[in-house]
Formats: sequence, structure tokens, C-alpha cells
Amino acid sequence: MSLYVKIKKTYTDFTLEAEFEAQNETMALLGASGCGKSLTLRCIAGIVRPDEGLIVSNGVTLFDSRKGINLSPQRRRVGLLFQNYALFPNMTVEGNIKAVLSKHGGRKNLHERFGRLARNFYFEGLENHYPSQLSGGQQQRVALARIMASDPSLLMLDEPLSALDSYLRWQLEDELARTLEGFPGDALYVSHNRAEARRLCDRVCVIDHGRFERARPTDELFESPETLASALLSGCKNYSRACRLTDGTVRAADWNLDLECSKTAPSGISHIGVRAHYISIVPADAETADGHGAANSFRCSVLKVTEDVFSTIVNVCPLGADPARDFSRIRAELPKGAAGAVKEGDVVLAVIRPDDIMPLRANVPIPASAKCDTI
Repeated sequence: MSLYVKIKKTYTDFTLEAEFEAQNETMALLGASGCGKSLTLRCIAGIVRPDEGLIVSNGVTLFDSRKGINLSPQRRRVGLLFQNYALFPNMTVEGNIKAVLSKHGGRKNLHERFGRLARNFYFEGLENHYPSQLSGGQQQRVALARIMASDPSLLMLDEPLSALDSYLRWQLEDELARTLEGFPGDALYVSHNRAEARRLCDRVCVIDHGRFERARPTDELFESPETLASALLSGCKNYSRACRLTDGTVRAADWNLDLECSKTAPSGISHIGVRAHYISIVPADAETADGHGAANSFRCSVLKVTEDVFSTIVNVCPLGADPARDFSRIRAELPKGAAGAVKEGDVVLAVIRPDDIMPLRANVPIPASAKCDTI
């Protein structure tokens, strides 16, 4: 099973340029709201016609602008689960599913096929209920069963858990994981939730303002993001505009610091990122103790200390930086109580290991006025 997509769709103020390939896997399309995730699914499903490009699923060309091929949605064998599940409100559960079963396989063994889906998706006893009488979890299971009734070769899920409360999300994610594991073809999972993508998907493709980054294993996105957009989506909270000084050092302009960096900084570096839980905060007089006077230790003023449920968050600003400048504030997330008696207004020492600095490039060209050497 395989899926290849290379399409372009232009609107007045937005252009989608998608290119990726899936190979018998669950792939996440991860991006902020409005980046083009749902639009990509609609183009693949045949609901929206791309301006140009090619879509091939399991050897069947669904769309080819050069050859004039544009199969109807009914001929594409694509199952698309919408955010609101899109069940027919005037049909019972049985009616919703049998309407699809009869189109795909006729009426032969219809009741038996329906019963099998009811057992597999755990809605036995709900056959005569209408969608308005179902919980969110029940609606999701029925909607998934209806999609599977069409015998799709490609499964696409458009933020299927976004409208659910946290407790129900965990339950349904478990069921969804089982469905994805048992599905024999490719699945695309659209989300802006990085944790969901990490738990459910084999690989991830980050989308930034309509532009697709290269697909990569999900763990790789969190361990070594390459761009500012992918670092943001992976949950990194600290950034500075930056440029490369030498093979092992970078200039963090917003922090007014020169820092040692173990990772090779590419020539196109525009920012650096540091995860909040990798930053240490120690007393200011510890500069020569316990190795804290070594690389990447710098004095900061404490802006705010917040006790979270399981951690202490300390927001600081390097003494040589302007706290009003974008990205100048640094967030450190420490184990509960690890900040000691640190309070707002204190001067402390922040420490960042060279291994924990991530060199990043922007997905779009950086204006000259924003480059590191002009700040």
C-alpha cells in the first residue's frame, strides 16, 4: 500500500504546496490552525480540486492535472472522518451504516456484515439510536464503522478527538489506536496536538503556512527538529534569533549571548531553540562551583516564578538582554520545589548544556532587518 501526493492549490491569500509519500503506515499531518491540513485531506478525497499536481493511491491515479484525471469522491475508496463525524442526523445507527454497506457489497449478507461492525466497534445495543442520542465516543465509533463499511484503501482522520473532553479523549484514543493498528492500508492523521501524533503515528509531516516539510519518524521530530516551525510544534518554548559564529559556537541575538553548541549549525541557521526542562537555575554565587562556571552559564534576572501542578516554572531574562524584545525571556521548567527560595527580582545563574541547543532554520526567508548580525 502506498500514497503519493504532490499538489498545489492557490487562494487569494493562501497557497498550499503539498508533497509527501506514505508507505503502509499511519502518518501525521501536524500544523497550526489554518496551515492547510484539512485542505490537503479534502483534495485527496476529491472534495476540493487542486490547481495542479498528482495524487496516486495504491497504484491508482486519483488526480493528475497534466492528464486530466480527476476521479469522483465515490470512486476514490478514501475514508474521511470529519471532526464532527458527519453522521446522517435523520438516520439511526443501523441506517447510517447499512446505507454505506448496501452501496459497497449490495444487500447480500447485509445484516451479518452490520453485526460484525457493531461488535468490532462496540455499539451493540445502540442500533436504533439517532446520532443526537449518542455520546461523543459512541458517535466516533459509529462514524469509524461507517467509514470501514465502505472498504476504504486509504483512511483519513481530521482531528477526530479535538471536540472531546480529556477523560473521554484517552478512552477513544485507545480505541482509535486499535483501529489504526488493524487497518491494512495507509492512514493520514491530521492534528495540531503533538502528543497525539507521537502516540498514534509512525511518521510525521510538519506543515507551515501551506508548505510541507520532509516526512520523518515521529520520535525524530521531538529529538532533533530542523526548523523553527517543527520545533514550535514539538513543544519547545525557548527561542532566540541566531547566527553561526564558528563550528562550535552560535550568537543568540535576543539573549545577547555567545553560546557553545554541540550540534553543527547549518549555514542557513536563523534561530536556536532550547527546551524548558533542559535549563538549570542555580544561585548566582555558584558560578565557580560544581562546574557551573563552564560553558553556557549566564546571569539572569528572575521575572516570574509559577508553581504548576507537577513543576515549578521560572521565567528569566539574561542581564545583557532587553526584556521587551521578542524571544528575550527564557522559561525554565524545574521539578516541583527545585527552585528553592528563588523569587521575582532575584539574580540567578542559568545553565544550558551545549548538547541541548537546537540550531534551527526558518521555513521562509528571513528579512534583512531581522537577521542576527543586524540586531
